[in-house]
Amino acid sequence: MVELVARGNTVVRIAEILVVSESTIRTHTRRIYAKLDVHKKQELLDLLEQM
Repeated sequence: MVELVARGNTVVRIAEILVVSESTIRTHTRRIYAKLDVHKKQELLDLLEQM
């Protein structure tokens, strides 16, 4: 899912691709951000770029 976010997909599009609700995508995104200690999409992209 991180890859889908990093590629610029919207919550709606990711939900369609993964066949889950938009709420599920938002929940997972919040949890991923918390575990990675990032607060914005740009911070996530910067972190991925460092890997």
